[in-house]
Amino acid sequence: MARLRLGPLLRYVDGSTATVWVEADRPCTAEVRCADGAGGAARTFQISGHHYALVPVTGLTPGTETAYEVRLGDDAAAAVWPLPDSPFPASTIRTPAESGAGDEELRVTFGSCRWAAPPSGEHDPVGPDALDTLAARIAADPASERPDVLLLLGDQVYADQTSKATQRWLAARRDLTAPPGAQVADYEEYTHLYDESWLDPEVRWLLSTVPSNMVFDDHDVIDDWNTSASWVAEMRATPWWRERILSGLMSYWVYQHLGNLPPDELAHDKLYASVCATPDGTDVLRAFAATADADAGAARWSYRRDFGRVRLLMVDTRAARVLAEGERAMLDAAEAEWVREQALADPGTYDHLLIGTSLPWLLPHLIHDAEGWNAALCRGERGERWARFGENLRRRSDLEHWAAFPASFEALTALIAEAGSGPGAPATVCVLSGDVHHAYVAEPNWPGGDGPDARVLQLTCSPVHNSIPRSIRLGFRFGWSRVGRRLGRRFARHAKVSQAGIDWRRTGGPWFGNQLMTLTLRGRSARLRLDQARAVRGGGVRLETADETRLS
Repeated sequence: MARLRLGPLLRYVDGSTATVWVEADRPCTAEVRCADGAGGAARTFQISGHHYALVPVTGLTPGTETAYEVRLGDDAAAAVWPLPDSPFPASTIRTPAESGAGDEELRVTFGSCRWAAPPSGEHDPVGPDALDTLAARIAADPASERPDVLLLLGDQVYADQTSKATQRWLAARRDLTAPPGAQVADYEEYTHLYDESWLDPEVRWLLSTVPSNMVFDDHDVIDDWNTSASWVAEMRATPWWRERILSGLMSYWVYQHLGNLPPDELAHDKLYASVCATPDGTDVLRAFAATADADAGAARWSYRRDFGRVRLLMVDTRAARVLAEGERAMLDAAEAEWVREQALADPGTYDHLLIGTSLPWLLPHLIHDAEGWNAALCRGERGERWARFGENLRRRSDLEHWAAFPASFEALTALIAEAGSGPGAPATVCVLSGDVHHAYVAEPNWPGGDGPDARVLQLTCSPVHNSIPRSIRLGFRFGWSRVGRRLGRRFARHAKVSQAGIDWRRTGGPWFGNQLMTLTLRGRSARLRLDQARAVRGGGVRLETADETRLS
């Protein structure tokens, strides 16, 4: 009998359809049966000895909630989910109403950077896991408020910073004194990372009942992934890198990206069709990953989702980069044009535009100016010696956000202004980001007050579960300070870097801790809440609201 190895993950949901991702321990048919009679089935596909299915669920009723179960096997005789004796409520699919009146409420919870939490009862050196804590709160009162969608904005797994338990598992497979040491080396080791992260009981249940959208960041592959052309050249010269990057892209496509796609896009996806059509799709997917690694324009990891009158653009800021020093761009030309087309399509049909990008657009002023200065040095603006210094500093200090690609920063700024202006402009344009291990709200202003009609905000939230060294806290606080801003302008003058076309101010934060932000959108109104996972005196953890504000 087939068994459930990982999942289920509820991924796409609209008024009448959904997709549910599962991993089985052998080839089989995966079936989802809903209490209201809706359901669907799919045959598993095979990648590197693992068996996966993305099950399309049809026949759902808009504006309802139904429990579901997962069955595996050609006769689908036995339910494998919910688990026997599970302490959690039934997993359900909630569908949005389809009134079209624009007054439906949408809750979007987001964050990034999650180390897998240790098993229950073990000491957690980085504090309570915000996702675990969110799951426990919802499970305790299933009828209470919960997200309509969960956006995970990068670093869902850490391929380069493995836990002690994973290192013991790796040591049983191979010699850790040989590169890449205690980092993951191949597809099988990536599957272990996802097991470690998503078999966490609370997170497993949460992901089974709250739809999720995901995008990668560097640690999903390796720290500083694609930071510069010289970095890529050095990595490609190492004997272990090719297997690592191909395995990283393959596993990302299977575990994260595939579930981001709506059913109609899946139906026309040639790669998905090819993988499903062959008894073993490993070689097909591996060839795709090799092409995607060699050519930034060969694959599109960015995607768009519309939730009623809320539009989400999730933007790949890692694999789509142009890295030649004289041509550096966060997105290649085709990707940038696609993002522009999606942001500007059908004006007046959405009330809020959400741009998900793992790396923040607006940073503390000192860091923004330091990244622009560093980019100029690396281009050779101050000579070869400064260029070598700049490249070394770029890698050591992670100077690779939008500010490190000045032309891309200005292009994104112009696009946001255009999307937020004119007849039918949305009420808000919010850039949702993570990466920087603290949370904050920043708001831009345009010279002469000639800005867009929409309210524009940078909303940054991380980590979900990670360490926050004191040096990071002090550094970011200083980066937002007036003294830090003046120091940043000195950096910029040294490399003759012109000021950005906008200014901005921090209007919330900085907040430090394991945390999640939630946007609640209804019509043209928007509210923001920041919740932090905190230990409770006497034992236990809970989410506590650190800030709540109305945005529009």
